[in-house]
Amino acid sequence: MDLSALILADSRFPGGGHVHSGGLEEVVSRKLVTSVRDLPGFLSGRLRTAGYLAAVFAAASAHAAVARGKWSLLDSELDARTPSLAQREASRAQGRGTARAGRIAWPSPVLDALLAETPRPHHPIVLGALVGVAGGSPYDAAMAVAYLAVSGPASAAVRLLGLDPFAVNAVVARLDLASVCSAAAEVAGDDPATLPSPGSPGLDLFAEAHARHHQEEVRLFAS
Repeated sequence: MDLSALILADSRFPGGGHVHSGGLEEVVSRKLVTSVRDLPGFLSGRLRTAGYLAAVFAAASAHAAVARGKWSLLDSELDARTPSLAQREASRAQGRGTARAGRIAWPSPVLDALLAETPRPHHPIVLGALVGVAGGSPYDAAMAVAYLAVSGPASAAVRLLGLDPFAVNAVVARLDLASVCSAAAEVAGDDPATLPSPGSPGLDLFAEAHARHHQEEVRLFAS
């Protein structure tokens, strides 16, 4: 992987991802995930739905960073594929944080153009653009965002349930990110309107429930 993608996938990158659990907090509150044994199903399902969607658009954005353009179209197409308002807001919040840190790490007129066209871009859009600007490939961008889609909830599981971090990271290591990201990279140059649209109604509903509960009581994560 390109160094830029590794940096962006690092939990220490100051993009704000540490405050999001990817739906895991709501799932834990409903006791649907209570131990390490429950994690593979949740993380694999998230990888092949929300993770794949993010990987597709990150790869397309990395391609657009070289081809110069289609930012608003990419952003609106991802918006249309994200039915949950709570998930859209979480994605844009992470996008804003990533853009703020990314402009300092990889200053570029390409990123300036993206933010001029879409001031609050979705997270996969700005992450993919940063990888493209830094010279990474669509596959690199897909891998970074797909890894974040599962590593964030995995880290949240350790914090929420006190799970063994070694066992949790072993679950992440066994996930098949490569095939998901290869599929995402294959369509990177396609018309944004024709990009895949994998859905996950369960994650959508959990995101909306978490947003409601977050207003009623203190939650550890914003989403």
